[in-house]
Amino acid sequence: MVQQVTRGIKISVETSFEGSFYKNYKIQYAFGYKVTIENQSKDSVQLNARHWKIYDALNNIEIVSGEGVIGKKPVLKPGESHIYSSGCLLTAPFGAMRGYYSMINFTTTKKFKVIIPTFKLSAPFAIN
Repeated sequence: MVQQVTRGIKISVETSFEGSFYKNYKIQYAFGYKVTIENQSKDSVQLNARHWKIYDALNNIEIVSGEGVIGKKPVLKPGESHIYSSGCLLTAPFGAMRGYYSMINFTTTKKFKVIIPTFKLSAPFAIN
């Protein structure tokens, strides 16, 4: 698990290898990840958007941006957490992801970025 705190917002990420399959005559490696967003600050905040960079071992980079996470824009009061699971496909048995969440602080009305720390994605058979 990787963790990082930005402006009182703690991000924790756990990953899993879900398997492989063929799609359009190419092998795809499926990975899952569970993100916990914990508000350790004294202010209420809302997650408005996400921005990901997904890397694989073949130097492919995919950028994913969008509103919220899994169709939600969670509001977190001090001490609250939001947990969600998602996944991605890679064309190699290992890679990495990193990014940030765009959030707003309801007390100051200021927007800010919360760093999602780089986390590795690796199929167990690819690790030596």
